[in-house]
Amino acid sequence: MPRHAREKSKTGIYHIIVRGINRQDIFQDDEDKRVYLERLSRYKKEYSFELYAYCLMNNHVHLVVKEMDESISGLMKRIGTSYAFWYNKKYKRVGHLFQDRYKSETIGDDAQLLATIRYIHQNPIKVGLQVDDWTSYLDYMEGGGITDTGFIMDMFGEDPETRRKSFSAYMNVADNGKCFEYENMNRITDEDAKKLILQIGHIQYCQDLQNLVKSDRDSVVRKLKEEGLSIRQLERLAGLNRGVIQKA
Repeated sequence: MPRHAREKSKTGIYHIIVRGINRQDIFQDDEDKRVYLERLSRYKKEYSFELYAYCLMNNHVHLVVKEMDESISGLMKRIGTSYAFWYNKKYKRVGHLFQDRYKSETIGDDAQLLATIRYIHQNPIKVGLQVDDWTSYLDYMEGGGITDTGFIMDMFGEDPETRRKSFSAYMNVADNGKCFEYENMNRITDEDAKKLILQIGHIQYCQDLQNLVKSDRDSVVRKLKEEGLSIRQLERLAGLNRGVIQKA
């Protein structure tokens, strides 16, 4: 089936989401997230786009970017290829890391832009983390970082202290909106699920479950399902195909 052309944003601003293939984790530790941000910063300079917000979750990334002279598609391809090469080398794996095509949502006005940034900054809260866990929130509150904060902060006034407080107050208003479909929280937290995968599978990394011989892998998967892990968790954390999990 042919791909549909992406909708063009009249403002040039997009909300982008990138997921791991089969919803598996793309970040195993903080070093992985630091490397991704380093790649983002490097290509930000090369492609001269503006970055208004980011959030790194274990198995996906949110970005709010403004397209300038260069195509966002080229940027996302370069970042993904560079990070995947580093990640595969570190974890001694081969193959694709990201889903084939990133998702994008056009942003048409300031109200939608602010709501999207708030939604992104609150993503960690939905899984029991803090709003500033690997998001651009601290770039706005403390300055520095890779985020272009000026355009957004100007919407909250001229006095630096007043607009920081106003921005923080807006970001911390409970937001149940969905810019993209958000998965329901699992019965077992991902952190506990990871521990069970490593313990029951006797493996070093969750994705090593893919490399076990079929009989051993299926046995481990059955035990993990009995422990309460969902199919989506096993897809996301271990990178297993849904059909493999269901048949085990």
